[in-house]
Amino acid sequence: MESLIFGKTSRRNVLRGLGVAGMALAAPKFSFAADKGTVVVSNWGGDWNDRTVRFVEEPLVESQGIKIVRDLGMEPERKAKLLAERRLRRGSIDVMHLNQGDVYEMHNQEVLADIDRSQVANFADVPEPLKTASYFVPWLYSGVVIIYNKDKVPNPPKSYEELWDTKWAGRIGLTNQLYFNYVMMAGLLKGGNVTNTEAGQERLLELKQQTQPKIYAAHQHLQAALVTGEVDIAINYKARGLQWAHDGAPLAIQYPGEGAIAVMFGACLPKRAPSPDLAHVYFNAMLDRKAMAQLAEASFYAPANGAAELSPELRAKIDFSPEEQKALNFPDYAHTAQNTAAWLEWWNKNIAV
Repeated sequence: MESLIFGKTSRRNVLRGLGVAGMALAAPKFSFAADKGTVVVSNWGGDWNDRTVRFVEEPLVESQGIKIVRDLGMEPERKAKLLAERRLRRGSIDVMHLNQGDVYEMHNQEVLADIDRSQVANFADVPEPLKTASYFVPWLYSGVVIIYNKDKVPNPPKSYEELWDTKWAGRIGLTNQLYFNYVMMAGLLKGGNVTNTEAGQERLLELKQQTQPKIYAAHQHLQAALVTGEVDIAINYKARGLQWAHDGAPLAIQYPGEGAIAVMFGACLPKRAPSPDLAHVYFNAMLDRKAMAQLAEASFYAPANGAAELSPELRAKIDFSPEEQKALNFPDYAHTAQNTAAWLEWWNKNIAV
């Protein structure tokens, strides 16, 4: 396996005359990694970025003397920036963190380059079913489940459809960050599927009318609402529920009877990337076995590296059972790419208000 390249340490003693005969002072010795250039990484902010910095960027990239410039924000704004730069001779982004659906959309917009897997040695550890596209580096995955306060909800909803029951009025929390997942979730009701999204939008309007769910800007705000008792149920990624329970909230997870909406996060390479070689160094660091194990332990997302050094207990906790895996509903990425912008506009006008 190809190893990462670390900057060499140089040491130098400098003698400077002090104007006193026979006396000299040795300058301090410095240890540093040689400057190997800059890579611009577009990512979400918050705790997601904090963990990326802690387990990947600082120990495995910046330690090599590679400077990282972080371009943080929500995916609609970051995708818009990438699209705006497609006619430029040279763009500003080297690595773009997105979910797999957004990556498919950006590929259709012809703004992404293929990943040279020969430069990403750790790609050999990715299970074949996850090597879905030549332009995508899979990283972490989870599924949309029902998260509930076990002290206040002894009999939680067993399916997405049960969330529409009026007994949950005022007790459900959603986040704007998962608007596309909610559209697909509602499409699954009554024997539907992930492309039954026109009906899904109608059902979300019914959910708003019947249960008045509370809408939060980001995951962290939804977490706070669960902790304070502002809401008792949240529809979010299993990984988020496990994180919040680990932080001390009395939460439990219910896998929905329809099968969870699956989500895969990873990264891609813009065609106009100013430093594509450094981007590949970054991709290799993302898939590092130790880093992925640390990320899984801290975030509770399942790693895309099949050789990640996870304990059996942790793997069983963060991953899905064979039955749950079989029931996962993977998005139709072509359908999502065609509709995600319209869904966001619809969500903002009809649900988020």
